[in-house]
Amino acid sequence: MASDEQRLPHPPLFRGFPRNLAVRLLAGADIRATEAQLESFRGFAHAGDPLADALVEEMHALPAGEGRRLFELAVEEGIGALSDAPKALAAFFEQVEPVPCWVDPDKLELAARAQTRTGLLGVYGPLPDLALMGGYLASRADKVLVRAGDLDKKAPRRLAETAQWWVEVTSPGGLDRFAEGFKGIVRVRLTHAHIRAAMARRADWNYDEWDAPINQIHTVGTLILFSVPFTAGLRALGFRFTAKERAAVFHFWRYVGHLMGIDPEILPADEADAWRITWLEAATEFVPDEDSRRLAQAMLDATAATHGLAGDDSATRLAAWILASFHGSYSRLALGNHTADVLGIPNRPPFQAALAALAIANFGLETARRRVPGATRLSVLAGDKTRRAALRRLTRQTQADLTYTRP
Repeated sequence: MASDEQRLPHPPLFRGFPRNLAVRLLAGADIRATEAQLESFRGFAHAGDPLADALVEEMHALPAGEGRRLFELAVEEGIGALSDAPKALAAFFEQVEPVPCWVDPDKLELAARAQTRTGLLGVYGPLPDLALMGGYLASRADKVLVRAGDLDKKAPRRLAETAQWWVEVTSPGGLDRFAEGFKGIVRVRLTHAHIRAAMARRADWNYDEWDAPINQIHTVGTLILFSVPFTAGLRALGFRFTAKERAAVFHFWRYVGHLMGIDPEILPADEADAWRITWLEAATEFVPDEDSRRLAQAMLDATAATHGLAGDDSATRLAAWILASFHGSYSRLALGNHTADVLGIPNRPPFQAALAALAIANFGLETARRRVPGATRLSVLAGDKTRRAALRRLTRQTQADLTYTRP
């Protein structure tokens, strides 16, 4: 273990009281890295996903549509359904289909229930306002989104598609081999490989400044957004997770990371590991630029669409402003004033006070839940029902594509 003298100082996101103390308490350890660890981590900036990348190359060599047909058949029925599977396709599914020996099914089930019971706050709180908004600080990873174009139109759709993927993955049984969550993971992994190949063909991709598109650092950074900001952000809103639930959640996302093709060397095994990777991301990737600000503004502007508000009348504009103020205030409280200023998030203290009141009320409800027999089971059922209803509306309003086949 490195001594304190050998560790690097906190990056700006984790610097200063009380943020540095909160990080230490939530992580349960000193997560600062050494120079050697940081250099080792940066070594993954040009690493892709060899199995998925080889599969995409193989698909391009097959007749048009044949590669996708074979892939979908393997997704839906298993690689055993193909009598003579192409080499790269077989290798890909030989990695994702076997369950690693370290996976604990009981932990996966506990984590799914804990995440499901967060309901609407899980969908509309940490996911857009902390995970996605905080992810925009990683300006090199932003370049893919910016090159997709039409930020304002795609922001609500991107949130809807991400939320749908997250709900399917985190639902009880979502990581079973033929569950929608599992199938969504491997489809997104293939999509990332297609994007890497497409970006490599662009003359304007700057490898020296932006690293490789959707590299291993970007992929593990995306994975972290669903665990560290989720648990920390919901605890800030008054949710209560037991130590067993938190451990199960990080075990859950370790398995998701395995399915996503993340290199075992940087795949976090537990909560402290996940915080260490978050620190490394903040120290090396969180260099916000104008693209970060543009993406953050697009997400704030998309608030009205994600809540079903449409129209140009005074009442609709006021409601949209109020919702954007709540979402922006949560981002500001979670990310800190300096980071929020960089992203152009407005500072509206009354809404921050309202969020504090919400957290106190929610903490009271959560305390009661833990003491009333059967309340936790009911909260899981209610959470599943409410978030699925919200997502049906979201996907309808944003015309989200849930097939993972859009170019």
